Amino acid sequence: MVAAIILSALAMSAIVGGRYLLASGGFALATRIKQPGLYRGLEKQMGREIGWSLLSALIYGVPAGVVAWGWQARGWTRIYEDVGDYPLWWLPVSLLLYLALHDTWFYWTHRWMHRPRLFRVAHAVHHASRPPTAWAAMSFHPWEALTGAFVIPVLVLLIPIHVGVLGAVLTIMTVMGVSNHMGWEMFPRWMVRGPLGGWLITATHHQRHHDQYNCNYGLYFRVWDRLCGTDKGLGDFRKGRG
Repeated sequence: MVAAIILSALAMSAIVGGRYLLASGGFALATRIKQPGLYRGLEKQMGREIGWSLLSALIYGVPAGVVAWGWQARGWTRIYEDVGDYPLWWLPVSLLLYLALHDTWFYWTHRWMHRPRLFRVAHAVHHASRPPTAWAAMSFHPWEALTGAFVIPVLVLLIPIHVGVLGAVLTIMTVMGVSNHMGWEMFPRWMVRGPLGGWLITATHHQRHHDQYNCNYGLYFRVWDRLCGTDKGLGDFRKGRG
């Protein structure tokens, strides 16, 4: 049993690492095409981002691997495969619920990481990326990686979710994490500057966090930032190269 759990954890770490390399590599390639020269001179920084991110992938994979083994071997989780097990309306509701709960956890732990001592010890690794690149999405100190590694594994133990919806959650998490750091906006202006952009986080919003540090802490939604007075609007991609 122990060997099976270890193998599952290693397999999930490899999957998380591979997903990171594919997603960040894809967005880095898109940046090279759409914004040529944007990452010029940042080669050493990107190397550090990749190193920290692969270490984070190893950390993320351990609880994910344990839960994956528990799902298959012991039925520990609330993951289901038959769409008919729950009403169809639960599919979109569970997607939004998972994103909202993940966003809540991320907002408060992210604010916590900005306390002076924790920032110096851990979160400074992430903010060492000036400016952040597409490779910075998982560039965390191990202590910070631990705060995010247990969110989805805990949720699947508690809240029913179809395996396909879980895949959608992980895809959205990956895309938003990478695209929010790539240094330019891939979404159209009408969306970012319009009513929808007033509630959704994109690269333009997260850029202000990397410029000013004490604002815009959310991951998917601007709800907590607005409720707590930490939303300072959209950023400026011309800043941050210092």
